[in-house]
Amino acid sequence: MPKHSTIFRKFLVSYLIILVIPSIAGFVSYRTSIEVTQSVSIENGVTQLERSKEILERRMAEVEGFTRQLALNPDLNTLMNEKKRGDRDNVYGIWSVMRQVMPFSQTNDFLQNYFIYLTNYDVILSQGSAYFRPEHYYQNFRYSDLTLEEWKSAVLDRTHRSEIMPLRAYTNKTKQTSVVTYMQSLPLDSFSGPSPATVVVIIDEENISSLLSGLEERYGGWAHISDAEGNTVSLQGIGEEEARRLSADESFDPAKVSQFYNDDLVITIRSDKNGWIYQAGIPRHVLMENANQIKTITWLVTGVALLLGLLTGLLLAYRNSAPINRLLGVMKEHFGKEGVTGRNEFDFLQGNISSIISSNRQLEDELNRQLPLVRDGFLKRLIAGEFRAAEELAAAAAQADARFQSQQGFVGVLQINGYSGMDSVEILNEMTAARLIVKQMLAELGSGLWMTDLGSDRIVAICTACAEEGGFESERERENITETFEKLIQLAYREYKIHLTASFGEPFLSLPEASHSFEQAKRTMDFAEYDSKQSIVWFGDAKPETATYYYPLDIEQRLIGTIRAGDRDEARRMVQSVIEKNTENRQLSIEMKQQLVGELKGTLLKLLDQKAFLGSELLHALKNQIVGVQASNPAAVIQEEIIAIVDSLCGVIASKKSHAHIQIVEEIKRFIAESYGDAELTLYRIAEKAERPEKYISQLFKEVTDTNISDYLEKVRIERASELLKTNACTVDEIAERVGYNSAHSFRRAFKRVMGIAPSSYRQSIKI
Repeated sequence: MPKHSTIFRKFLVSYLIILVIPSIAGFVSYRTSIEVTQSVSIENGVTQLERSKEILERRMAEVEGFTRQLALNPDLNTLMNEKKRGDRDNVYGIWSVMRQVMPFSQTNDFLQNYFIYLTNYDVILSQGSAYFRPEHYYQNFRYSDLTLEEWKSAVLDRTHRSEIMPLRAYTNKTKQTSVVTYMQSLPLDSFSGPSPATVVVIIDEENISSLLSGLEERYGGWAHISDAEGNTVSLQGIGEEEARRLSADESFDPAKVSQFYNDDLVITIRSDKNGWIYQAGIPRHVLMENANQIKTITWLVTGVALLLGLLTGLLLAYRNSAPINRLLGVMKEHFGKEGVTGRNEFDFLQGNISSIISSNRQLEDELNRQLPLVRDGFLKRLIAGEFRAAEELAAAAAQADARFQSQQGFVGVLQINGYSGMDSVEILNEMTAARLIVKQMLAELGSGLWMTDLGSDRIVAICTACAEEGGFESERERENITETFEKLIQLAYREYKIHLTASFGEPFLSLPEASHSFEQAKRTMDFAEYDSKQSIVWFGDAKPETATYYYPLDIEQRLIGTIRAGDRDEARRMVQSVIEKNTENRQLSIEMKQQLVGELKGTLLKLLDQKAFLGSELLHALKNQIVGVQASNPAAVIQEEIIAIVDSLCGVIASKKSHAHIQIVEEIKRFIAESYGDAELTLYRIAEKAERPEKYISQLFKEVTDTNISDYLEKVRIERASELLKTNACTVDEIAERVGYNSAHSFRRAFKRVMGIAPSSYRQSIKI
């Protein structure tokens, strides 16, 4: 393997070096196993302690959030502000507040025991019970070290602002436990004197200790939490006196994250939010046990690595050098002198591959960055009815990477209620967040949904049906959509207190008709805001009776655009749709029918004034045919006559387009025949000459000639080269340059690919 020798030697040397590393690593790992184990244990302990701290702070934040939600509760505010009338209590109001706040205890175990004290009624509201005398509540739930009067003075009669009472002994009916107490006065801006209401959340120490149980179960260690004043919040695996001795010991530095104290590795972290101190201890013998395991595994792995490395090093050097040399040959063949050079073969490969990857990644990142904006713009154009032909819509959908499950479905509008007339920065930010939440929830609930924003408080949802063998069934899809959006509305209100209203138009049978369904959905939303109390309203339910015909302006514009694009099938379908909607869904009077036919004839006559028809021989015949459509004929006859006219119009357009396409292709061929010798002749320059986009002329040339432009250019060059090879006036290298190739090597490969033999062999065969 002489040509592989350099790379082979480099591989072999690298494998020999790798074999030496495990021997050194085995010796070093034994000496450093204790430090590594200690570092890993500290990291794991800190991670677990940080996780417990985060969970505890999140739970406490939820407790604080609970009190803030109570501050916004209108029923509770009513109770707080009304005056008690003699011995009469607002029993219904108290019961209503109890029912509203009861579900909070199901979402956070820290909220399993709480009560609300109303100063004006001197009543305590707890889960499932109302105590009209605080003494009755104190008999079942009390602190072991506080009398009734002390409890009233410290808890009920004072103003609290997110205060936390340290760990205290507590009696919960007959159960003895220890608790941490969170207290907040209502309203939140209370500062002094008795407040109208006080919320007290009693957190059992067991709930806090459960967050630290992992440290004890994993290491057999202990955990301790204290507040900023040093009062104990939770203990796990350590006594109160022992924890106090640890804190009071001058040899123990509380500022260090980790340090050894007696036979334990003590980890200490401090909360930046409330100043609480979290400590965990890991026994020293656990660390040494892990170190011994590391020692055994290290020597075992080192021995196995040496044995296997000696046996496989030579084989891998041979196997890995061969493909790299093949790749190197391909890179040199394609890039040559234009590629990125380096000191050796690896630098050459790395430079060129990195350049390719970097360029591709930049292009991919830019496309991905633009894709959401392109897709949103496409959806807005779709519902606005800007697409006049199915081909234009399909091309725009492919560009936006919008893959619809089918061409049928519904368009709906989601209204986020409660923000009408509000346009401050805070409200706009809140509406933006609400829209993002609703769109995320809707994406999780159903597939086949495409969404875009409509103003600041509305979302447009395009619901396409799943493609099935049985075809599109509007009633079944309507039931599925109703079920999905009912779940969304209930979930949004339950989880985020977002109140939504949804409206839907009639089904569309093709994507260009989605704009009409969207307009119906908007009108239905206006009706829903004015008169409906339902959360979901359909166009059929809100549609007022009308005596007019159906032929909106956007349908007329799309019909004109479709005929101008030559899309015969879509134009026929649109005409059929208009006739069906006016015959099946409406009962038109004679005057309305005449007006409808007159407008359809007017639309077709407008098309005859277009440039594409002015020079047509059929212009006069088509005009007479349009004028001859009579409104007195049955609807089926009128439909057949109009469809026949539409077919003739689309035929004229198709003929014009075909002739124009052939002219463009002939112009491209003439330009290639004149410029084939230019090595810089690319698809971009051809497109620039034709004044058309690159993708357009590439597809057009392929469609007309059944040949790619690149293949045609190569064929022209090789044909000219074949003529030059028949003489001895030029060498092969000179011929390659004259017919537009940068290198003789590229010319030889192209010539052999087209002609089947090398250029020199072809010249010799001509002489013979």
